[in-house]
Amino acid sequence: MSDRRRVLSGIQPTGAGKHLGNYLGAVRHWAAMQDEFECFYFMADLHSLTITPDPAELRQQCRKLVAELLAMGVDPAKSTLFAQSHVPEHPELAWVLSCLTGFGEASRMTQFKEKGGGNVGLFNYPVLQAADILLYQAHAVPVGEDQRQHLELTRDLGQRFNSRYGDTFTVPDPYVQKSAERIKDLQDPTAKMSTSKGGPGVLWVIEDDKQTLKKIKSAVTDTGREVVYDVDGKPGISNLLTILSVASGSSVEALVKEFDGKGYGDFKAAVAEAVLGMFAPVRARFAELIADPGYLDQVLREGAAKAGPIARETMTTVRDRIGLLAPA
Repeated sequence: MSDRRRVLSGIQPTGAGKHLGNYLGAVRHWAAMQDEFECFYFMADLHSLTITPDPAELRQQCRKLVAELLAMGVDPAKSTLFAQSHVPEHPELAWVLSCLTGFGEASRMTQFKEKGGGNVGLFNYPVLQAADILLYQAHAVPVGEDQRQHLELTRDLGQRFNSRYGDTFTVPDPYVQKSAERIKDLQDPTAKMSTSKGGPGVLWVIEDDKQTLKKIKSAVTDTGREVVYDVDGKPGISNLLTILSVASGSSVEALVKEFDGKGYGDFKAAVAEAVLGMFAPVRARFAELIADPGYLDQVLREGAAKAGPIARETMTTVRDRIGLLAPA
């Protein structure tokens, strides 16, 4: 086992792909963490079943996600990248943990409440998420604000199992990223860029350059012509300044000075140029990868071959601790 701290995170293969906010807030950090941590990244295909996707579309989205992650810097030589469904211990541990989870406790999960109910899979989603994490004895989990409640449930269940059956699971801590830019929707800069919302306000990492250019040129701006950073007074321009800052590497303060006295047209053109420049190598690499589905499947097979023994070791201990007879 590596002496580096183990980090685990998962991402669903649903929707139109990953958008700029996903890239800057999650996947770019995944790539940066690979040299410091022992990283386990999984495609949460079992979680995606809660929306009962079309089978052919799901298979296509799974390969697209793997290609996106690789194109955005996840390196299977440095990390373990695998599909959740390829390691059968995930749902097995989820069942064990569900038997330790109170109904009221699960009912309080905000995701289920926000969606106004749904199927049993959606209700059990946080328990499977806890199993995903505990199965690999992860020390830390990168989480956004919308996932903190789920991580707290994971910690509670891990501690509950350890208290009842003996020390079995590593109880993970949240991994707080050094910087997490909040990218807003280009058409509604008061709301975050959202996979589920989609539309002309979302910049997908993988889309035609012309579409990206059109979306940025059509982005909502504010009254006046001044390029200044004022989230409350000028949310549209402030959002574009944030995007330009991360795409160009220049500080917001320097950009405000650079565009002093210039209009929104020049400013948006600069934003578009920087975004297209940032995405160019990712889009080129994605085009190569998606054309080779056999390679993408091989990456997942090799990832499952590395993840599987760790999951099986954990489940062997779990079965023994809870009193199940060992299989032949």
